[in-house]
Parts: sequence; structure tokens; C-alpha cells
Amino acid sequence: MASLSQFILFFSFLFCLKNTFPVLGFQSNFALFPVAKDAATFQYVARISHGAPLGSTDLVVDLGGSFLWMDCNSGHVSSSYRLISSCSVNCSRAKFHDLGSTSCLLNTNCYVSPYNGVTGSTSVGELVEDVIAVDSVDPSDVGQSTTVDHFLFACAPTFHLQGLASGAKGMMGLGKASISLPSQLSSSIGHPQKFSVCLSSSTGVLLTGSGDTVFGTKIARSLAYTPLITKQNDYFINVQSIKINGRRLAVHEQGKLEAKLSTVVPYTTMVSSVYAIFSKAYVEAATKMNMTRVETVAPFGLCFSSKGPLVPEIDLVLQSEMVKWRIQGRNSMVKVSEESMCLGFLDGGLEQSSPIVIGGLQMEDNLLEFDIGSSMLGFSSSLLLKETTCFSSLLDSKLKQFI
Repeated sequence: MASLSQFILFFSFLFCLKNTFPVLGFQSNFALFPVAKDAATFQYVARISHGAPLGSTDLVVDLGGSFLWMDCNSGHVSSSYRLISSCSVNCSRAKFHDLGSTSCLLNTNCYVSPYNGVTGSTSVGELVEDVIAVDSVDPSDVGQSTTVDHFLFACAPTFHLQGLASGAKGMMGLGKASISLPSQLSSSIGHPQKFSVCLSSSTGVLLTGSGDTVFGTKIARSLAYTPLITKQNDYFINVQSIKINGRRLAVHEQGKLEAKLSTVVPYTTMVSSVYAIFSKAYVEAATKMNMTRVETVAPFGLCFSSKGPLVPEIDLVLQSEMVKWRIQGRNSMVKVSEESMCLGFLDGGLEQSSPIVIGGLQMEDNLLEFDIGSSMLGFSSSLLLKETTCFSSLLDSKLKQFI
């Protein structure tokens, strides 16, 4: 489970910002949720405060999730949540993309289909509404916390927690659906239709709305942008080519390289035909850098001696040669022992639906801004190259006066 001390540290940082008031008429730049990485599953776990009495629940972050769902019968049990009618507008909103479940019956509850992005399983759950509390910043008064009434989520059965990090009681969906967390907070609090994630091997952050106030204009203005594609609730970008140490790989013959972004996949995976070309080129580049191959460690396909200080640079070239997502160092290698490290790119098999799935490791310490309104993805590439991290940039931000 994500370290309790990490959450305590982050919430002590946020405690200085508290001054609760009603959401009615409130305009905010963003809402903020701390995110910690679970050491056992490599999942990213966010903490949300909800219910009456107000309590906290840990949820696994799912970029492609339609909505927030949790096991309402264990962990923090709220006395204020209310079931949603199957004939209500909110039920229709929740089922907008579920064409097979549009009918309603009077005096019956609204049932939806919570999706476990880790196991790929779906269950049946009741749609409910409750109050949540979010830490946020008013552009004219830094340091506010507010409650959001009538927040919609699903209650799922306990068995649906299978595969999630220990202590997690559900998943936080960040997809484009109208009742996803970003969508609901955008309409409730009145901030821009965008959200940002800055994942970390320790403490990261999820922001709905504009993150300029948190990360500062220097980092925010350094973002490169590429078109953001949405399919159902998943987010994709188009990769025109892949380079290793500046050498372009012959993967264009594989057709369009659409890359899905996923927080529930720990490492980037590639369809077998692309991975074969990629891994061969990586070995060639590593050999030229005098890197020594060592015995592989599951689930990795390539491992090397960790004695060398440098590893090949990987560039995902996007809409032009000027727009590149650079991956290197800690974003490309996984230390498996004192003597060896392995490449954090895996063979996704012949049947992988997307040619590339960009996993959590490659997104760590990389500020990603999902601008839903303009269908653009902003990315910083590794903040480590700017001699900072997700957490350090938070401490260096406009909020440092409240720590």
C-alpha cells in the first residue's frame, strides 16, 4: 500500500490551506489530490475525502475510467450518500455511452457497470451521490478548501476490488465521461476543462483545472503540446516515429503508431512487431555505449549491468520532429538489483489493441496536462532533466509560503 507517512506529509502540507466554505458561486483554478505509488503493485493511489462524517478513502487512479467507484460497505462508510433513480437525468448521464442500458423503471435504482482497469473485469453497482471535500485555490486567495455536494459515483461489490493495491477501496476514473472526476469538478467548481497528473515513485499529485498556480509559470510554459485523441474514455496520442540515440527506427512500416496512456500499466508495452524492432535497436545502441547485457528478470525482456552511468535516449516523435517526448534514465530503466537494471519497455504480445501503451514508469516526474476542451496534451518530458521532481516542484511553487 502507498506509504501512510507520504500521505501524512502531503496532508500536513495541505492542512495549512484549509478554510472550508460552501461551493455555491465559488470559482477555483484547481482541485488537488495527493497521489502515492504502491510499492507492491506499482499502482498510483489517490486519497479522496467524502461523506458524513467526512472520511478518507484510497482509490487507484485510472486515466481511462468512466467514473469513480468504490466499495461502499467497507472502509469509510458514509451516512449521507443517496441512491439515484433509474429514471433520473443523472442516471442518463452515467449511461450516456452505455447504449444497452438506457431504459428505466419507476421506483428502481440506477445501476451502472464499474470497470476494474487492473483486471479488465466489469461488475454491477448502484449509482449514488454524496459530498466530497477538495483542496483548491481561489485565484484571489491562495489556500481554500471546499465541499462539493451531489458528487456522483458507483458503489461496487467487495469482490470487485480484486487486483487493486492493498487498502484501496475502488478506482478514480479520469476519462472524458460526463461523470468522471474531472468532468464533475469542472462543472461544480467552475474551473477549466482540464486536469494534470504528475506521478512519482514517492509522492505525486493529481490536479483538476489549471495547474499554473501549483507548478509555477516556468514549468507550465515549458510544456510541449500534441493533439489528444479520446476513444470511449481512453486517451491516445499519435507517434510518428521512434528514435533511439537519434537514430530513427523502421517502425513506420507497421502503420499508424497510436499510443494509449495508462496509469494501470506499470511499464510501456508495445505490440510484438514494434517491440521486435525497438528491442533490437536498443541492444545495438546499448552495445555502442559499452553496456553489458545480463540475465533477464521477469517480466522484462532486456537487462543490463548497472555499472554504466548512461543509457540510450528514447524519443517518441509526435506530430513533427520538433515535438518529442524524451524518455531516458529513471524513466526507461528499472533497478532490479545492485548489479543489474532492466529496460522498462515490454512485449505486449500480438493481440495488444494499441501499438503502444505508455505506462506509469514513463509518465513519472513528467507533468502531463490533459486539456479536454481543446483536445491537447501538454507534457514536460522528464522534470529530472530540469533538476526537479513532481514533489519538489510543488514545494517550490506558490504554495511554499503555506508549508
